[in-house]
This record gives sequence, C-alpha cells and structure tokens, in this order.
Amino acid sequence: MSDEGRADDGWSPPDGDGIRSLRLSDPKRSSLKGKRLRRADPPPAGLGLDAWPADERQLLAEWVRRAGDKSTRHSTLLANAGAARTMLADRLLQRLLQSGAVEIEESHERGHWWPRLVRFLAPAALRAALGLAEPDAARRAYLEARSQPLGHPALARAAEALDALPPSRGLPRLELLLALDAWSAEQRSGTWRDFALFARGHTKQITEAEKTWLADEVGLADFRISTHTPLLRLKAPSVLSLPGGETALGALPASAAPTPASVAAIIAARQPPRVWHVVENLSSFERVARSCAADEGALWLPGYPPSWWQQAVATLLQHLPAPARIACDPDPDGIAIALQAGGLWSAAGLPWQPWRMGPAELLGLPIHRPLDERDRQLLASLGAGAPLPPELAALAETLLQLSGKGEQEGYL
Repeated sequence: MSDEGRADDGWSPPDGDGIRSLRLSDPKRSSLKGKRLRRADPPPAGLGLDAWPADERQLLAEWVRRAGDKSTRHSTLLANAGAARTMLADRLLQRLLQSGAVEIEESHERGHWWPRLVRFLAPAALRAALGLAEPDAARRAYLEARSQPLGHPALARAAEALDALPPSRGLPRLELLLALDAWSAEQRSGTWRDFALFARGHTKQITEAEKTWLADEVGLADFRISTHTPLLRLKAPSVLSLPGGETALGALPASAAPTPASVAAIIAARQPPRVWHVVENLSSFERVARSCAADEGALWLPGYPPSWWQQAVATLLQHLPAPARIACDPDPDGIAIALQAGGLWSAAGLPWQPWRMGPAELLGLPIHRPLDERDRQLLASLGAGAPLPPELAALAETLLQLSGKGEQEGYL
C-alpha cells in the first residue's frame, strides 16, 4: 500500500462512524486517481478482543497469520473466509476498521468505493493478543538451536542439510540431532522408544518420517539405538521356568540373551547366583562371564540403563535375588550409571556395591582422556546429591585431581 500523498491536512473530517479518508494522488501516475485510504480517527486504545464473538476472533487469527506485516488484497481475505463466511468477513472488516486495527485502500469504480487493499496497523500486537507466534519466531529458534555445536561429524553434516528447509520444518529435526548428540555424550543406549523419551519426553513422539530420515542420515548403530528387539545378556547358574518348559542357564557354554518379553514370562526360577557382576562394557562383560565362578552371575549393563533393561532386571531380581557388584567406566558417567543401576537393587531390598571402580583402576590405566566441562558439571551434580558410596566418592575426587578419565576395557 502506498504512503504517497499522506499528510494530516489531507485527511477528511471523521464521518459518523469515526472514519477519516485520505485521497491518494500522484501527477505522474494517473492510475492513482480515484483511490483513498480509510482509517479510524483517533484509533481506540485497545481492541478488547476477549469480548469479540468466537467466530470473528477465529477468522481474524486466520487473516493475521496469512497477512503478516504486509498489505493484503481484500479479495484474498474474502477467499480465505470462504463463501460460507462472506457476511462474517464483511462484518469483521468493518469492526476492524472502526476499531483502528486496519486501514483500507479503496478505489472508486462505477460510482462506488470498493475495498482493494487491507493493512493491519499493529500486526505484532494483534498476534500477541491472539496468541499467534511471530512470523520469524521459527527462524530465530532455528538459528539459536543451530548455534549449538554438534560433536559427531555425521550429526554436523545432517544439520547442514537442514539449512535448506523452512525453519518450521527444520527445527524439529535439528532438535532431534541435538538430542542424539546429548544421548551419545551420555553414553546411552536403548530402543527407539527410549530415545524418543529422552529427546521429547514421550515414547511415541518421533514420527515414522522422522525415524526414516534419522536412520538415513546417521548410522544409528554408532549411537546405540536399537531398531530390533533388545536382548538381556546374562550368565547365571540358574534354571528358569517358562510357559513352554524349563531353561537351564548354567548349561549354556556362553552367556544367554533372552528378550525382555521372555524375562517377563518367567513363572519361577531356582538356583540364583551368589552375586551378580553387572558390567557396563560389552567386551568386559564377555570376559567376566567367561571367568566368573560357577555359582556367580554376570549381567551386561548397556550404558545408562534403558527402560527395557530396568524392567527386565527388576523382574529378574524378583526370581533370582542376589547382591550386585557394579562395574562401569572410571569416569563421571560411569559413576552416574552405577548409581542408576544400583537403584534397582536398592528398590528390590538387595545390597549393591561398586566393583573395580576405585582410584587404583583409574590411575593404573596407560591412557587417560581429559575431563570436559560436561564431565565437571556432572561430577558437581553427583556430589550435590546424596553421599556417594566411599569407593565412588574416592573415584570422583581422583578424577578431578587427575583431570582425566578412563575406560574399563583397559583393566577388566
């Protein structure tokens, strides 16, 4: 809408509805003759939208969302309203004009003034009153999220490809990449549902399209997200009673790997192990399973305990109760993982203790990786909670003194 020719002394006195008119003229553009602007004078202090009929507020929200901060053709607004709401659109436009919310450019044809262009005079205030997001809110949110570093090269490459998408579409996917980066940094593992719960707070909040895109863009195996049925890896001298018969775990030459559904189907069990060795790293678990005594058991702990693992172990402890010795990496995450896993034994009324997680194991490693800022923040949060078991408290202090961390594969 043109601003040419506007001047306070060019406005007509207000008519009976409080509307003033401004004739638009330009000697070089005769096509502007017979055009005028109309707006309320003076504009009311507030619109009082809460008192407006619901159908008017709904149509107004549709118009404001589509119009943005630019002028919109009157015919476009009517088309948006549809034939069934033509009278509503006319009534709403008149209300908006009298309320000072819009100005209308009209053209004089066939003896009548016809509305041509409509401009909302305070679109940001209207959007706020209607509870609508600002047009560039998605872009600002995307740029803010995009400024966060991604540690994994595959995630960084996937993020670059999102820059070509509209921000409203790219932002949810970028947030998934950031969540996956945090998942990886925290050494988590689990199913799609575990990751969805971690990323969005609900197990069913990742769509099939997002799953396909994420699987195509990054190697999910590298991030320990299982698309197949997870398995509870264990070694024990026990005999399980299932609906189909008995299974003697002690008769197996290597570790067993029942599904969570199989564990849930256990009817009874006998010959529990004297102790459960709970080991985080899979290679270390396999070595412990091969070397533990005949009356001992071993369980693989896949990083931060996924929900399926917690449920399966809680069921297992109901049938095969035994104390736990928990071995995780000698690093801040290892301490946090051990505490989470130990919570299952505490909930079952069984004792647990850290195993091979003391300062001696950390200091005896030939290679240490430096602590980063996240490690230090995690140690601070762990120290601010309930007192750590003595061995874990000593490990935490040594980690800070050494400013380094290690992996249990180096000694277990």
